[in-house]
Amino acid sequence: MLIRKICPSARQLDCFQMFSSKGQSKIERIGMVSQRRGCVPFVYSLNKVQIFFWVMFVTTFGARKLHEVRNSWHSGCWVMKFLVYAVSIVIPFIIPNIFIQLYGEIARMGAGVFLLLQLISMLHCISWCNKRWMPDSRSNQCGLFGLFLSTISFIASFAGIAVLYVLYISNSSCLFNIFTITWTAILVKIMMAVSLHSKVNEGLLSSGIMGLYIVFLCWSALHSEPQTGKCHTQMKIAKDGDWATIVSFIIAICAIVMATFSTGIDTRSFQFRNDEVQLEDDVPYSYQIFHIVFAMGAMYFAMLFINWELNHPTRKWSIDVGWASTWVKIINEWFAASIYGKSTKNSSCLPCHF
Repeated sequence: MLIRKICPSARQLDCFQMFSSKGQSKIERIGMVSQRRGCVPFVYSLNKVQIFFWVMFVTTFGARKLHEVRNSWHSGCWVMKFLVYAVSIVIPFIIPNIFIQLYGEIARMGAGVFLLLQLISMLHCISWCNKRWMPDSRSNQCGLFGLFLSTISFIASFAGIAVLYVLYISNSSCLFNIFTITWTAILVKIMMAVSLHSKVNEGLLSSGIMGLYIVFLCWSALHSEPQTGKCHTQMKIAKDGDWATIVSFIIAICAIVMATFSTGIDTRSFQFRNDEVQLEDDVPYSYQIFHIVFAMGAMYFAMLFINWELNHPTRKWSIDVGWASTWVKIINEWFAASIYGKSTKNSSCLPCHF
């Protein structure tokens, strides 16, 4: 009965019939339900938490001091928050599908903004590590630990690229995968060369960590590529698709939660003025940025569920698999490398690089 309410239109695909499809595993049938066009409310009901965080963003906007009511609301009032969360669960089921489709388009943009915020937070972390662990003549830092991390990072980056060649290129006809991996290797080498330039002199640690990050993005993009069996040699190893899907899903949840939480806490990365003095009665971080990052993280999570496709259903259960997901990550990788290169040439172009 619930499925009928979620997908009421007879002109859209019948979700109830999908539950009784023969020759499919339970996971595949549930996945098909979540990715059908008429079942978009079902997908976004799984991400009702984003509605909750939008409410929290509005109600904590402008909080500055610990003695304010908005600070108490942010860190307490759990009964009221539970009621707000309960209402946010119901909303996706009662609003018309046209608003869900509109929200889907908005969620695409929000997910893209979340990737950008995550990149800024990553650059801020790299800058902090570089200042903390690399040699510095002014503070008499030896920097042995930083040099060790730099070496490990570059070894891991190029080893990861070699593994990608093995896993995702089974023959010479896999031109897309060959280009993607080769271009990633070129980007890593360019970042290493730029960081060693006399006018930049950023050290190897920052470029090593960034190299690891874009290699990870490259792997994630290739992993999201639809597996036709032509170029994915790892398909010959994996035999239990359901368990592999479950494990990948759990890992994806943990990674997104960690990335969202670290980005939400690191609100100073998104401030253009970091010279303000932190007083004792000031809030430890920006509450509104914290909540909006979590809301956008939930949007990104929703996009993973539907593979960034709002109108094209998939025939098999999958999380973050499709050409749209692949290209989003590839563009994110190229953008990350470009922003890093620009930040090394001009440290004032990003507030996170101060």
